[in-house]
Amino acid sequence: MEKKEWYLEYEIKKNRPGLLGDISSLLGMLSINIVTINGVDDKRRGLLLLSDTKEQIDRLKSILQTVDNITITKLREPKLRDRLAVRHGRYIQRDADDKKTFRFVREDLGVLVDFMAELFKQEGHKLIGIRGMPRVGKTESIVAASVCANKRWLFVSSTLLKQTVRSQLFEEEYNHDNLFILDGIVSTKRANEKHWQLVREILRLPAVKVVEHPDIFVQNSEYTLDDFDYIIELRNTHEEEITYHIDDDQQLFSDNSFSMFDF
Repeated sequence: MEKKEWYLEYEIKKNRPGLLGDISSLLGMLSINIVTINGVDDKRRGLLLLSDTKEQIDRLKSILQTVDNITITKLREPKLRDRLAVRHGRYIQRDADDKKTFRFVREDLGVLVDFMAELFKQEGHKLIGIRGMPRVGKTESIVAASVCANKRWLFVSSTLLKQTVRSQLFEEEYNHDNLFILDGIVSTKRANEKHWQLVREILRLPAVKVVEHPDIFVQNSEYTLDDFDYIIELRNTHEEEITYHIDDDQQLFSDNSFSMFDF
């Protein structure tokens, strides 16, 4: 029988010497293997487990519920956030009202790259939007995650090195394993109808697409935020607001800078 992974998280109500050892011993007696273990909060610990049957997990839960010093907060098949929490020692911040929105700050770039890389590895159509002020690290994080996911990235519209607005792809670029990157501002403010025909074609591909500035993108196209599978927000600090104003009477880009942004 194939082994199955589970995620166990518990809150420590009263820490005492040997508590983790006792839980590890219990897992050993139940023939449940520990894959990874880490603290995921000040008073929480997360474990990735490997078991032969669900009955082993049910027995584990029943026994742990009798332990006075801990409270089980999660015992389930691991989600992406669970795996990253154990890997990095804390949970990714998620919007309480919009469950598909995830928040990061610049000091979290390593976690962000890891998170996006895991999304990029998934097969099929996926549309990801990333919000953030200029020069916060959006494009660089996308490219780094592409490398981690072993994906070839293609700029459909961008200002990373020079302004890019493509209106066609080469035949070999229509590969579903490629990652397609669009800048919502460039596509909506500087592109022609041929570019938009290409954008629509790409968005229909069963591949991963990442759109920087998704709010500007949907304001000037037939797409909506509901079309996005994930929205990522990247800030310099937790307090920073992602707000910008585009003045159509001013030049949009000058020397790869965003001079039209009103901070």
